[in-house]
Amino acid sequence: MTAFASGERATAAGTLACELRAVNHRFLEIGMRLPEELRALEPALRERIGARVARGKLDLNLRLRAPDGGEALQLDPRVLGRLSELAQDVQARFPALRTEFTALLQWPGVLQTRSADPALLQAEAMALLDEVLGQFVAAREREGAKLAAGIGERVDAIARIAGEVRALMPAIGAGQRQKLEARLADLRQPVEPGRLEQELVLWLQKLDIDEELDRLDSHIAEIRRVLRQAAPVGRRLDFLLQEFNREANTLGSKSVDARTSAAAVELKVLIDQVREQIQNIE
Repeated sequence: MTAFASGERATAAGTLACELRAVNHRFLEIGMRLPEELRALEPALRERIGARVARGKLDLNLRLRAPDGGEALQLDPRVLGRLSELAQDVQARFPALRTEFTALLQWPGVLQTRSADPALLQAEAMALLDEVLGQFVAAREREGAKLAAGIGERVDAIARIAGEVRALMPAIGAGQRQKLEARLADLRQPVEPGRLEQELVLWLQKLDIDEELDRLDSHIAEIRRVLRQAAPVGRRLDFLLQEFNREANTLGSKSVDARTSAAAVELKVLIDQVREQIQNIE
């Protein structure tokens, strides 16, 4: 499911900002952009996200902004003093040589930054991720509730169509029996009553869809049960939709009546709509 969450936290090393966004994906895929100070934290970040998110293409962006005003900057007087001595010596030999202050600052070790405790910074980053993850999961749950409601409506429609088809079957079976009896009556060669009954039974057995309707009812009950679960259910729903589609195909192939053919088509349309929504569910 798509979702976005962000947050900031003030630390001794500066302001730490976190953004977490996701788009639909069959599996869990996590991309990260981390500051150099938090590179070592990547495995722990992945584990923390994986503990609360099971599906989706996620992007985690952590940024560390230095404190304003340059409070973390300082000069090393020892290095600067040694550079001053060297500059004076060189200037005595080359009077035309001029040394710029900014050039001195670029010398390694002259300008230093006060770095925060790495362990403390990592702890702050994990705490911030927990806050953002909480917002992120809550957003996905709200979206998931809307998706579940839409899927439930379509499942109700599937159940209604299955019930209508079941109610039609006795009349359709009787009609097929009459048609077959009429065709057999037109035969020039008389047919034995026992043989006629046997042929009728075999023909009607081929058209029987009670088993398919029973399985469809079972799948409907199962998908309703799964939608009430709090755990990730996307892959389970994927499997159930394959079973739904199989029963709809069988209903269509066995259909000998325009009404059941239309019902099979409508079932497949609803099943495809549910499948599209399930791709967004964790």
